[in-house]
Amino acid sequence: KMIACLAAASGSRGMAGGQAIDLESVGKKLDLAGLKQMHAMKTGALLSCAVELGGITANLNAEQLAKLDQYSKALGLAFQIVDDVLDATADSQTLGKTAGKDAAANKPTYVTLMGLDYAQQQAKELQEIAMRSLDGFGNQAQALKDLALLVVNRAK
Repeated sequence: KMIACLAAASGSRGMAGGQAIDLESVGKKLDLAGLKQMHAMKTGALLSCAVELGGITANLNAEQLAKLDQYSKALGLAFQIVDDVLDATADSQTLGKTAGKDAAANKPTYVTLMGLDYAQQQAKELQEIAMRSLDGFGNQAQALKDLALLVVNRAK
């Protein structure tokens, strides 16, 4: 089950497929649904797999695994949105990479598609979804809650 999870997350329906969509989308107009799909496959699939692997290892039941899946999907999308926001708002020194690289490459991002305010609000809403999905886990999910806070509030 663990190997199948990793294979799916890294293959054509996961990271590799999302990266292919990303490369194919340069210079093209991608709608919000397409952008979400790309990021769900690219960033989200690997994050979801990492969280699911922990759940499998802990022998969680199907309901608990579904809650972790909701957490990881929300967090994966929030991570990418924040990455888009930072690319548009932070300087290269802070980021440790070339700022504005996505816009310069004419890549579709949440900021270019929906605007900065929308992107920032979406990241916060996804953070809340991720946090709420962990409610039934108590203190055992504190590290995952901390990760959700870190991902959305990061500066690079």
